Amino acid sequence: METNCFLSILILCFLLHFSISCSLTDLTIDEDALLTLKTHVANDPNNILASNWSKSTSVCNWIGITCGVRHHRVVALNISYLGLTGTIPPQLGNLSFLASLAINNNSFYGSLPDELARLHRLKYVNFNHNQLSGNVPSSIFNMSSMQEIRLKHNLFSSIVNISSCGSNLMLLDLSENMFEGEIPSFISKCRQLQRLTMSSNNFSGSIPRAFGNLTEIRMLLIEDTKLQGEIPYEISNLHNLEFLALADNYLVGLIPAPIFNISTLKMIAVSNNTLSGSLPSSNALVLPNLEMLELTFNNFSGTFPSFITNSSKLKYLEMGGNSFSGYIPITIGNRLTSLEWLGLAFNYFTSSTTDLSFFTSLSNSKNLRAVVLSANPLNGFLPGYIGNLSISLETIYMKSCNISGSIPEEIGNLKNLMMLDLSINEVTGSIPITLKNLQNLQGLSLEYNKLEGFILDDLCHLDNLVELYLESNKLSGAIPACLGHLTSLRLLLLGSNRLTSVIPSSLWKLKDIVHLNLSSNSLMGNLPLDFGNMKVVIDVDLSRNHLTGEIPGTIGSLQDLQFLSLRYNSIQGLIPESIGRLTSLEILDLSNNNLSGVIPKSLEALKYLKYLNLSFNQLEGRIPTEGAFANFSGKSFVMNHALCGLLEQQVPPCKSSTRPKSRISVVLAITLPLTFIVFITLIIVLSTVCRKRRSKQPPNNNDIDVSRRAIWRRISYQELVRATDSFSERNLLGRGSFGSVFKGRLLDGIEVAVKVFHLQFERSLKSFDVECEVMSSIRHRNLVKIISSCTNEDLKALVLEYMPTGSLEKCLYSDEYFLDLLQRLNIMIDIASALEYLHSGYSIPVVHCDVKPSNVLLDQNMVAHLSDFGIAKLLGEEESMTQTQTLATIGYMAPEYGREGKISTKGDVYSYGVMLMETFTKKKPTDEIFIGEMSLRRWVGDSLNHSIMEVVDHELLLGEDVQFPAREHCLLSILSLAMNCTIDLPENRIDIKNVVTRLTKIRATFLSTRGA
Repeated sequence: METNCFLSILILCFLLHFSISCSLTDLTIDEDALLTLKTHVANDPNNILASNWSKSTSVCNWIGITCGVRHHRVVALNISYLGLTGTIPPQLGNLSFLASLAINNNSFYGSLPDELARLHRLKYVNFNHNQLSGNVPSSIFNMSSMQEIRLKHNLFSSIVNISSCGSNLMLLDLSENMFEGEIPSFISKCRQLQRLTMSSNNFSGSIPRAFGNLTEIRMLLIEDTKLQGEIPYEISNLHNLEFLALADNYLVGLIPAPIFNISTLKMIAVSNNTLSGSLPSSNALVLPNLEMLELTFNNFSGTFPSFITNSSKLKYLEMGGNSFSGYIPITIGNRLTSLEWLGLAFNYFTSSTTDLSFFTSLSNSKNLRAVVLSANPLNGFLPGYIGNLSISLETIYMKSCNISGSIPEEIGNLKNLMMLDLSINEVTGSIPITLKNLQNLQGLSLEYNKLEGFILDDLCHLDNLVELYLESNKLSGAIPACLGHLTSLRLLLLGSNRLTSVIPSSLWKLKDIVHLNLSSNSLMGNLPLDFGNMKVVIDVDLSRNHLTGEIPGTIGSLQDLQFLSLRYNSIQGLIPESIGRLTSLEILDLSNNNLSGVIPKSLEALKYLKYLNLSFNQLEGRIPTEGAFANFSGKSFVMNHALCGLLEQQVPPCKSSTRPKSRISVVLAITLPLTFIVFITLIIVLSTVCRKRRSKQPPNNNDIDVSRRAIWRRISYQELVRATDSFSERNLLGRGSFGSVFKGRLLDGIEVAVKVFHLQFERSLKSFDVECEVMSSIRHRNLVKIISSCTNEDLKALVLEYMPTGSLEKCLYSDEYFLDLLQRLNIMIDIASALEYLHSGYSIPVVHCDVKPSNVLLDQNMVAHLSDFGIAKLLGEEESMTQTQTLATIGYMAPEYGREGKISTKGDVYSYGVMLMETFTKKKPTDEIFIGEMSLRRWVGDSLNHSIMEVVDHELLLGEDVQFPAREHCLLSILSLAMNCTIDLPENRIDIKNVVTRLTKIRATFLSTRGA
């Protein structure tokens, strides 16, 4: 008996030992797989894997690793949000007990290994926000254990060889990738699917009717693709559906009426399609759980759908940009007590009463933040009970609504209002004193009304005011001096009123003002020396006043000034030489004043000057002929009786003085040949000037006003077709993601670049809209300028300045060009200056998002211009960072952009730093030598510890041996700066302003050393 007991214990110990040994062996397999993953991580910015994943500790104690209690095997791998860059090795398939795999929000790239199919216990996969590409292995979808697959924000292009999916799959997220073609048919067979997200891809075709079989689906999001056709009626079979988002597609037809009877729905978003017809008006329809209804920019018509007011949980209602008509329901707010956003703009809604009584019921919506009613014929006046609206209200847009009457004083009750727009109406009376209570107000737009009375000092209490639009009213009196204390003010438009007295001296101290228009008033006094304080101002219009005195020489410090109009005043004295330092100036109008003296030759340096009007003054002497003056006709100089110059300037020729001679024979001997030479020279000059004459003619002298639109030229579709020879391939300059660029020659001989956008791609159309929005409002000498745009059903195109030298990329890698060190340095300073303007010189920071050599264009003088603003972003006030779903160029985009879509000005700095390295090493960041842990940044960084001459472009080292030390020091400084630009953490990167300063010093040092 004792012997049997001993044997049993012995066997039990053996089995226990064997089990432990097997577990340790299997855990070693897991350890090896994870260490292999570690070796495939090229960048570990926080040193987490490098310091923690070590054989000296158990795998189960590593960061991001979870082991099972029973088998002591790795069951979960979570290395999300660690900023890792690398590839996924096939050995990951050896983690045979793995149930959860999360590597989201990193920068993993390359393809997914097929070996992941061996993970038969895998339930949860999250690869979101990486740079993974290629095909998604079908095995991932076939796993019977799989419940959630998240592949959002990568570069996947297709799903291969799959006809079915795992029986337990409940979540599938394929959004923000590059999937093409029809929606995969296997998805409709995933009967347990509850969440399906496919937005922001290139899917085409229609929504499969078989989606009606996904009866468990709760979330169906297919936005921003290229889907066509109608919304299938079968969608109304999805009785568990909570979120339906089909916005930003090409869908047509009606929304199936039964969809509005799915009681579980919380969101319906179908904006930016071509849907039509009216919505159901039956009161019997009830969507008790609906929180968001978004219908903007379709072709819907009919009256306000009555079922909407039955949705008591509705928070966001946006119906703008359609053809709805009829009355806004008086009781709209009675049941919509949860409403936060009411958007009805750009329709044909009106009010059943002149006192806009629907505002009464809106006072029941205690969480209301925005009322957007612009461009509706409301035909009424603002009632006093507008002040009873929610205290949380932040925005009122009622532009162009045919509003009359005065602004009620009760509007001052809306303490949290940030934007009030009542422009282009028939509003009368005075500006109410109670506006001073709106301490959070940032934008006040009351322009194009019939307001009277004074601009009260009370507006000066609005410390957060950024934009003040009061032009085209009947306001009188003085401009309040206290406006000069609103340091947040960026835009002040008071033109076309009845203002009198002098311009307050405090106004010139608004050093951050960007737009200033005081035109068409009765303002008096001199322009002070403080005029030069407005360092970032872009346009100044002081025309049609009674200003006297001289133009101060300090005006030359306004380096960003693009538009200056002082016409129709009584300004006297000389035109300052310092105006020639306004290097960004495009429009200059000093006409109808009492200016005297000569036209300064310094104005010839204004190479961006497109329009000049000096007419009706008392100027004298010779009219300059160089630079932009070659393009100006006599209309620019008319009624200055003492001017002289060329025949085409429509002024008398200048008299040339000759020394008197005593003998007439000598006079004849000299005069006759000179006459002949002058005659021949005149012919040559006239011929040259005619050839150089540009396409843009300045407005004639009878124009009522001159604005930035004066540089905009109308070009027809037919003219573009002729200019490009029907967009012939022989005129093709290049192709990009969103369109093609053609060289063209207009009827007057001017060469242009025509950027034609691909109409079949939604992102191309968005790129066109973004580029128009951004480029139409920014001006800088190092930005490519839009000459015109052309849009119709067959074409969307931008007409741009033609850059004959081509792109920086072309010049770097073509055998036809050689850029020496100084040329490259000048180019990089040009682009840094352009970015400095975009980031801090414009009223709203602009992030380019795609800085790279192919987007840097060079003119005939090798001056660099930044181009292609198709994915640029405008940062709002107080906004240093935003997010995007748009992908930039691999190799140039910052880590935070690739991981999370975070956009900031520091992202442009990173891209600029990569381009800086490429420009002086002649190595692309995607060069084949950069694999594994080696990158362009690391390659350059390693050279700084040894010899940078091993990495710089060898062409920069040829010849001029005597200058080798100067060049070496210059290149070392440049590449060191590039390293500072490309630090992983954006907050640690240098800003672009300091980049400009350092590069300028590097150039000065190099030139002085080279000269020595």
